[in-house]
Amino acid sequence: MIELEGLTKRYGEKLAVNNLTFTVRPGMVTGFLGPNGAGKSTTMRMMLGLDRPTAGDVRIDGRHYDHLKDPLRYIGALLDAKAMHGGRSAFNHLLCLAQSNGIPRRRVAEVLDTVGLTAVARKKAKGFSLGMGQRLGIAGALLGDPRILMFDEPVNGLDPEGIHWIRNLMKSLAAQGRTVFVSSHLMSEMALTADHLVVIGQGRLLADTSMADFIERNSRSYIRIRSPQRERLLDVLHEEGVTVIESGSGALEVDGGKAEQIGELAAQHQIVLHELSPQQASLEEAFMQLTAGAVEYHAHADTPLETRFDTRPQRQHWGEDWTRR
Repeated sequence: MIELEGLTKRYGEKLAVNNLTFTVRPGMVTGFLGPNGAGKSTTMRMMLGLDRPTAGDVRIDGRHYDHLKDPLRYIGALLDAKAMHGGRSAFNHLLCLAQSNGIPRRRVAEVLDTVGLTAVARKKAKGFSLGMGQRLGIAGALLGDPRILMFDEPVNGLDPEGIHWIRNLMKSLAAQGRTVFVSSHLMSEMALTADHLVVIGQGRLLADTSMADFIERNSRSYIRIRSPQRERLLDVLHEEGVTVIESGSGALEVDGGKAEQIGELAAQHQIVLHELSPQQASLEEAFMQLTAGAVEYHAHADTPLETRFDTRPQRQHWGEDWTRR
């Protein structure tokens, strides 16, 4: 379990993390979301003792990270897949980690097999692709067989098979009762992986809830209906006191109703339905809705290209027009 209490980090005038309090619990995959610049990486670095908090506290199974003896046996982490000696082989990279944490040599071969790198175990890491580097970083996180695992963008550089593999790996680790904490910008993948979500924006906690509850609270759910007898269906729904929104696509939308009730109502009046489908926003849409006011970096797609990349000399005022000099 990872416990944060009032965790705060300031860099000069910049408040990167602002009084974060939440708990990452065992037995589930907890997703860590936030826009760029929200403070996710800084938070994860403080969890691992790489950055010292300005205020607040973070504990790993009740202890500070720097008080853990052989920390890889307690918590394994992938924060940067490139954080390795490129001149070492994959095997020797993991062996150094194992020896520094009292982990048996045999464990190196086991994790290399787990991540699918046995065939390149003796090759130097500097020749690895991004995906292979990710796999080696994951092997390092698994090396101490820890009860807590942290992954920052674990699917970065992985092919579809690799993405499927790491998704199932994280789920299986959680099913074993381990604490799994994962940060990612791939909302579609997070929706398939995480059970619980912690969302931050501009360093502040925005949500700490289940995946299902997060989507329900931050999105609109409705029922979409299509019928060749559209006008008659509208009359029937209005007579029953059902509020209907007419969409531009010709479909009808009903908020707060149940598809079964609407289907039965249509059947009673012998109205043909071509579509009767409950609609709910995706995780990405719910995330965008919640974090709209906490995005630090905005792109402006409607700005003319010549304005965004205008390289013409700009006039400056020096008491007279500089072009006359």
